[in-house]
Amino acid sequence: MVARFTPEKPIISADWLLSHLTAPDVRVLDCTYFMPGAPRTGRQAYDAHHIPGARFFDIDDVADTDIALPHMLPPPEKFSSRVRRLGLGDGHRVICYDQNGFLASARVWWMFRVMGHGDVAVLDGGFDAWRTAGGAVEDLPPHFLADRHFTVRPRRDLVRDLDQMKQTVETGATQLVDARSAGRFRGETPEPRAGLRGGHMPSALNVPYGDLLASDGRLKSEDDIRAVFDKAGVDLSKPIINSCGSGVTAAIVALAQSIAGNDGAAVYDGSWTEWGAEAAGTPVVTG
Repeated sequence: MVARFTPEKPIISADWLLSHLTAPDVRVLDCTYFMPGAPRTGRQAYDAHHIPGARFFDIDDVADTDIALPHMLPPPEKFSSRVRRLGLGDGHRVICYDQNGFLASARVWWMFRVMGHGDVAVLDGGFDAWRTAGGAVEDLPPHFLADRHFTVRPRRDLVRDLDQMKQTVETGATQLVDARSAGRFRGETPEPRAGLRGGHMPSALNVPYGDLLASDGRLKSEDDIRAVFDKAGVDLSKPIINSCGSGVTAAIVALAQSIAGNDGAAVYDGSWTEWGAEAAGTPVVTG
């Protein structure tokens, strides 16, 4: 029987992918994303080289472009349409990786879970780990049959919007974890996007996503991940909502929480780009 991915095993090693890359039900997605202002785009990195057979998943294209916020979660029908064009569908084991650490691969992992496709995992260490393991690369687009049926079963428990966040902050009923750097969290470092206030949501706890990564670019061990959250005052046995600058690195924190046993943590999709906007009128704490 073929092993499936589960919320308790949301990452796979480069060695695993080397031995399963040609399996008929495995589909690999290059989710490379660079922050605004970077000298190249994810698409350019993909076109230069990628894991053989990988499709390119653009978080700015598979998004709700009717909302004036970056890479917001798309409506279910748009997500289904886009992934079908990539030859993805029911019964596929989806592997997400990034050529920029975990930056967007964790976001895409979360997106698939929100859409009800739980058979998804992230390549630990991303493209660098693949190359280190001796994995081949190519610069040609893959050949595949598109429009395979993809069934969407939305999981709204894994995502939060602005109104829900306002209620959460008002009641203090759920732990809030902010994945941004300590300087941005405290309001000491300017936000990279214009028009945003500095600081954080009331009662939020700071767990910079980089604290969850080992020196080799892989995620830390489960015990070390637990230690990071414990030091920050996060109780992994209780509900959690994660946020960041624009809903990308918050998914890295959610991925780590899944490894550590909390596979139901949610992501605030609009994150600080929405909450911290000067016109939002939302409460902000500094220091």
